[in-house]
Amino acid sequence: MSEIKTLEIPKWGLSMEEGTIAQWLIKEGDSFNKGDEICEIETTKIVNVLEAPFAGTLRKILAKDGDTLPVGGLIAVCAESQVSDAEIEKFIASLGGAAAKAPETSSEQSKAETSVPAVVEKAEQPMTVATSASVPLKATKGDYAVPESLQGYQASNELFATPHALRLAEKHNVNLAKVTGSGREGRISVQDIQKGVQAAGGQWPDVKQQHQAKVVKSTADDSQVLATPVAHRLARQWGINLNDCRVSGTRGRVCKEDVEAVYNRNNPTAGSEQSTQCAVAQPQSTITTVAMNGMRKAIASRLQAAKRNAPHFRLVVDLNVEALQNLRKQINETVPQVKLSINDMLIKAAAAALIKVPEVNVQFDEATQSILQFSQADISVAVAIPNGLITPIVKAANQKSLAQISDDMRDLATRAKTGKLQPDEFQGGSFSISNLGMLGVKQFDAIINPPQGAIMALGTSEPRAVVENGNVVVREIVTATLSCDHRVIDGAVGAKFLASFKQFVENPALILV
Repeated sequence: MSEIKTLEIPKWGLSMEEGTIAQWLIKEGDSFNKGDEICEIETTKIVNVLEAPFAGTLRKILAKDGDTLPVGGLIAVCAESQVSDAEIEKFIASLGGAAAKAPETSSEQSKAETSVPAVVEKAEQPMTVATSASVPLKATKGDYAVPESLQGYQASNELFATPHALRLAEKHNVNLAKVTGSGREGRISVQDIQKGVQAAGGQWPDVKQQHQAKVVKSTADDSQVLATPVAHRLARQWGINLNDCRVSGTRGRVCKEDVEAVYNRNNPTAGSEQSTQCAVAQPQSTITTVAMNGMRKAIASRLQAAKRNAPHFRLVVDLNVEALQNLRKQINETVPQVKLSINDMLIKAAAAALIKVPEVNVQFDEATQSILQFSQADISVAVAIPNGLITPIVKAANQKSLAQISDDMRDLATRAKTGKLQPDEFQGGSFSISNLGMLGVKQFDAIINPPQGAIMALGTSEPRAVVENGNVVVREIVTATLSCDHRVIDGAVGAKFLASFKQFVENPALILV
């Protein structure tokens, strides 16, 4: 038999723990070569493309769009066409819990979850759960009460049921060990519980005859509700509160189908809601809850930790950038293929200052309580993207020309905004620069990007009145604010770095040699 291979969630970077399938780029049955693009996987930082590690044919997709799996989770099975479908299914079955499985849910199960009353009778004497579920037992009257919580059963792997069935069984004290599952591999569904209870003489409402009452939309904060990225996007687009959604995704998450179910349920009433709104004389203010995506949560977690753990202090200096701007203008006019920005030149000046004052070109290793000092200036530059913020790295900026830095920044910024950066292009770095000058910000404080020891915030370039030799003159000034981690950088060291940086900025010929 030909070899059957699997595709898994890769580990892109040390901090990556899970990935979400953004979209498949090939279909089941398609052949591919080594290095071909297979699918897009979303992490807390980027959306990256999974390239095929081998040549083959995609036979079975195990993880659908929107599914989130841990690193190493199986997402697809590959084999040549001569391998039969039966062999593929047998191989998947042999994987057991390692294979990615979509939750078995249906609209009827969803209705049962929201409206089944507590009509199951409790047993007078609790029954002990069978230690083996290899031969499922039919439910009999008196078998509904259980002596332990369902979590205990799940931990021992004695039950195999849908999330809805588990929750309903726990709510109504149904012993799932006495229920025969009709799903794939004997999985127990809500319908199986209903049939088992009714067969044993108990009462359970007919799911098909249930009528849902008018649903009141939740106004609670849903920012902490676990959901897949696709579910988050759809909920924002349709104005759906995630608290109103059932939870049928993997690892207790709201998935795309859960959000679609709420939308389909609410859609028929859209016309009447619009009519009501038209009858209101005064416009009403509305509140929109925007769920935090994975990247936003990662940014919040990292910066909160940095603000809490790193004792920040700040130093401010005004820079006369007239000479720098004149040099930039001269280069751009005389070398047509080069289009320098002032930010490119400030990156180069910062790199030169970091080499001159290496005590600032550091990271702090909290685990070992040690300082890591770098021989090259790997400068992280903050770039705003639709989902948040990312810091691509201009590596060895001290060794690169202004033209190379300019080319690197354009390339990194473009790929950052399209989610195409590789992990080593935005993780690490020895120093950070955040520039809001293009937005007209005069001065601001930036939070250190851990584990780095410092970050410099640059404001806009603007004409200001300054005093030179007792006379008031107008000069083009940029305000730079250096935030330092006092655990690894002292005030005198930070001041020495800023003095060196100011020297390179105001005498730009120094950064050309």
